Amino acid sequence: MTRSLPRNRLVTAIPGPRSLELQARRGDAVAAGVGSSLPVYIASADDGLLVDVDGNQLIDLGSGIAVTGVGNPAPAVAEAVHEQIDRFSHTCFMVTPYESYLEVCEELNALTPGDHEKRSVLFNSGAEAVENAVKIARHVTGRQAVVVVDHGYHGRTNLTMALTAKNMPYKHRFGPFTPEVYRVPASYPLHDGLTGAEAAQRTISAIEKQVGAGNTAAVVIEPIQGEGGFIVPAEGFLPAVAQWCRERGVLFVADEIQTGFCRTGSWFASDHEGVVPDLVTTAKGIAGGLPLAAVTGRAEIMDAVHVGGLGGTYGGNPVACAATLGAIRTMRERDLNSAARRVEQTVLGRLRAVAEKTVAEKTDVIADIRGRGAMLAIEFTERTPDIAARVAKACHDRGVVVLTCGTYGNVIRLLPPLVISDDLLAEGLDVLEGALLA
Repeated sequence: MTRSLPRNRLVTAIPGPRSLELQARRGDAVAAGVGSSLPVYIASADDGLLVDVDGNQLIDLGSGIAVTGVGNPAPAVAEAVHEQIDRFSHTCFMVTPYESYLEVCEELNALTPGDHEKRSVLFNSGAEAVENAVKIARHVTGRQAVVVVDHGYHGRTNLTMALTAKNMPYKHRFGPFTPEVYRVPASYPLHDGLTGAEAAQRTISAIEKQVGAGNTAAVVIEPIQGEGGFIVPAEGFLPAVAQWCRERGVLFVADEIQTGFCRTGSWFASDHEGVVPDLVTTAKGIAGGLPLAAVTGRAEIMDAVHVGGLGGTYGGNPVACAATLGAIRTMRERDLNSAARRVEQTVLGRLRAVAEKTVAEKTDVIADIRGRGAMLAIEFTERTPDIAARVAKACHDRGVVVLTCGTYGNVIRLLPPLVISDDLLAEGLDVLEGALLA
């Protein structure tokens, strides 16, 4: 529930004068390569609202890229962080361990798909989790090749840039990249027109012909693609690829960094079709805004790595672990899976009605409305960023934070907090609808 703030309220133009002052100061302090979608500087936040330094209250339909789903801050997260920081801030789990690390791993082992015995290891960021999943897969299988799919996004480190599909801005002139990474087609129902079984056969055929099953350590895939355009694969695609992996001794790695922790209306997007990965990578929504990531997998796989082969100075920091436990408690107590499904019903209904209006008016700018839970998207017919950028700016100017994505930059993505009130969500959608129809 929103605690005290009124709804969307603008008192200046966006960005306001104080934000503009800070933006000018930023140029002398922050590397130019760091971008910001909306250069308003935030002073405080509430569930679904961001308050900037000029006193403007913006409706947040981005959640810091799917991070603050449980609230900003969630009371249970804030209380846990305060309690932990008063006791100690860091020891390094590899030096002197602490119980909260164990508790987070126990939760992950219980929540991730499958009832097999599991183990987890904690890190700081999604990219770090993906890197370690690949390390584990290569070590355990004795193979080197890693297969990823078109439109995938997995991070900005050297290895994860190799896994990521999109060149600009993520990979441009940052090579050479890690070798033995191979990209194959995925399922993109809007554009390929294939059933899940047909798309899976195309993917499998490409792996077998271009890489060879006996050379492949892992297939790394987002169950719903994030930065690539919130692409929901055709039903049956993921189970078929996972089954092929099992039969060939290839590890199926589900990158659930953006899709995990109730975001799609289940604990994990893999759950929607009963897919049980060998390894799952998590981050973003796991810790209510603090940096924590993980790899969770089959016990025999995770335990096969030699002692000292996994870890990191800050991985599973005790403050971040406390936040994670508070976030997971909030997800359970507020039944945020059901909340995400309610968001889906509300948003898809509104957006599909808008799409029908554009057809009736013969503008035909909307190619697709899609998504699951509170991970929803609008793809435009024009394969350039122009329309999506104009819609996003119109929303920003009226105090609603939306994000763009997609290989062609032609997708608006919506990631509202799972705790957003119905009224606040409706108000944000009013602004978005006006921007679309304009």
